[in-house]
Amino acid sequence: MPDAPPVSLHCFAHAGAGVSAFHGWPARLGPGVTPVPHLLPGRDRRRREPRVTTSQALLADLLDGFWTPGEGPCVLYGHSLGAMVAYTLARALHEAGLPTPALLAVGACPPPDAASEISDACRKSPGRLLELLTRMGAVPEGAHPGGLWHRAVLPVLEDDLALADHLRRAARSPVAGGPFTVPLLVVAGDSDPLAPPAAMAGWDRWTAGPVVRRTVAGDHFFVRQHALPRLLGRACRVVGRMAGTPAVTVTGAPAGPGPYPAVTEQGRGGGRPQKGAAMRDSR
Repeated sequence: MPDAPPVSLHCFAHAGAGVSAFHGWPARLGPGVTPVPHLLPGRDRRRREPRVTTSQALLADLLDGFWTPGEGPCVLYGHSLGAMVAYTLARALHEAGLPTPALLAVGACPPPDAASEISDACRKSPGRLLELLTRMGAVPEGAHPGGLWHRAVLPVLEDDLALADHLRRAARSPVAGGPFTVPLLVVAGDSDPLAPPAAMAGWDRWTAGPVVRRTVAGDHFFVRQHALPRLLGRACRVVGRMAGTPAVTVTGAPAGPGPYPAVTEQGRGGGRPQKGAAMRDSR
């Protein structure tokens, strides 16, 4: 039997972050998986570039040359804000008629139609936002108005939260090009105050493909722990083994608005049963 093709895991970080959360992932993911962290404009080596705050600006930055002809299977993982970035990118590829990811994985982010405490706080007042960020543990100890964190990090965080809000609203528009059938892996932290496991269950409505949910130990920033990359590494190797399996057309799926009726791990109408089974094997 030929070796499974290598899998590219494209990673998108939470609001205010660069790509440092993914630095230890090559070893944690295991063999056959290559992490590809994506740095958004306005931070780290791209700090002089204007930050993006709309879906149009985001896709203009990401879509050009994203898919390299002949590359192996592609998986997307987004954490918190990154989950909306990954979903937006996967859906844009689908609507453009381009190859879509073999798997979309989202973590620590309620689905687009769910109430978002942090988006509400961002719209209401800077003080309310800082209160919520402090409760989350996102504000470092000793940070004070006029200090480095407030001058360098908070503006990036505020723009990223504005982007997240725009992406959530844009996702609720109708899907073009037929039903969105990309398989979905939904990961929650068992002590995440912003996206608890019960809230993450709402992602079932956002694809007509198979959906699998997993819970790992950790708060909103479980991306920094070891359980998540190990889980994603196993899922990516399943994707690699499944590469080349003939696709099964999803039948009976709606082609209208973004949210779809709830689906099971096996999908609707028998759609993609092989991939649904493979995703279950990744646990």
